[in-house]
Amino acid sequence: MPNTLRMKGYRWVVLGVIILASFVAYTLRTNVSIVGESMMTDLGMNEYQLGLVFSAFAAGYALFQFPGGLIGDKFGPRRTITAIAILWTVLTIFTAIIPGADTWPVAYTVGALALARFLVGASNGPFFPVTIGGSIERWFPASQWGLPNGLSSTGLTLGAAATAPIVAWLMELYGWRNALLITAPAGLFAAFAYWKFVTDDPADHPKMSQAELDFIRSERPPAEHEIEKGAWKLVLKDKNVLLIAASYFCMNYVFYLFFSWFFYYLVNVREFSASDAGMFTAAQWILGAVGATVGGFACDMLVRKLGIRRATRYQTMTALILSGTFLYIGATSGNVMLTVTALCFSFGFTQLTEAPMWVATMGVAGAHSQAATGVLNTGGNIPGAIGGLMVPLIASLLGWPAAIISGSLFAFAGAALWLFIRADEPLAEQVS
Repeated sequence: MPNTLRMKGYRWVVLGVIILASFVAYTLRTNVSIVGESMMTDLGMNEYQLGLVFSAFAAGYALFQFPGGLIGDKFGPRRTITAIAILWTVLTIFTAIIPGADTWPVAYTVGALALARFLVGASNGPFFPVTIGGSIERWFPASQWGLPNGLSSTGLTLGAAATAPIVAWLMELYGWRNALLITAPAGLFAAFAYWKFVTDDPADHPKMSQAELDFIRSERPPAEHEIEKGAWKLVLKDKNVLLIAASYFCMNYVFYLFFSWFFYYLVNVREFSASDAGMFTAAQWILGAVGATVGGFACDMLVRKLGIRRATRYQTMTALILSGTFLYIGATSGNVMLTVTALCFSFGFTQLTEAPMWVATMGVAGAHSQAATGVLNTGGNIPGAIGGLMVPLIASLLGWPAAIISGSLFAFAGAALWLFIRADEPLAEQVS
């Protein structure tokens, strides 16, 4: 195939739309964590009730990972992403107009918010399997899957990074309700773009040239074997898969601690202004994007030099130990700027673990990677529901330093688990 086709063609427009949708997805899933403190005060909620609202999102997201993939298979990426993007807008508007304590009892308000956030999580569940396993897989040749996946993830982190300062600024000017209402139409924009510029099959798009279509199809891998009916049982019996999922659970406890509570902590505990807290929250996400990118390159390099078992073990253990250490420093330091800097770096180190976690899981599972990564991603999102409730509970009983340090303990536990993980021990060999 001509070299000019490698970096040219309509598929890159499709990738731009996917990145846009990724950006919007994270904008409309992180905005509530930014307005959380103001929303809590205005609606008469306490920290534990706010934590319940945060947890509802994670519960919906975890539960709809697998059903979301099935929905995408049934209706196709174009219709699925368009529909869920519209739903993001509707649910954001619903959140913004929730009646306050002067109209509803607080319990009703909390219940309505929790339901809305659960549905936001559920509607975000299909996003990764549909855009990556659907659109990118169909629109790009196998040799180019890595770059689109990396760039789509960048859209997510940049969306989160942009949301914090923008929503904080809008909230200071117009209040939390209007901040949500102003950002809500972004979902409609993403829906329009996906419907307008993306088709399920590249061959169906009028701007797809035959040369580009031939290029995409020229590197198609052989059709993957259907997962055996017993794959889930094999995966769930495998100690390495379960240990990796447990470590991923621990890492994501730290992730969701930041996702749900970092902005609130800066404003309510450290007494930053909303705009300053927004800037530091953006910095946290930017460091996360850097960590994920560096982690991917580092993992590939280390696997070539050390093999998959040692490479994934050393990188993950080092990153989690560093994350836990910086988290502890941030929780206990009396210097505000040192606290913020340490916490931001702690989050960045968590993202160094993403690549080795997934690589190790695929190395173990082999032909059963779909089932194994499903277990990994489901387990990894459970902490969002647990942490949303645990963090404010620990804070109320022992103080916010203890709540932050709880993340350190999970990070260290996640690192320790890798002493027992063998990513070079294939599942097939263990069950044969």
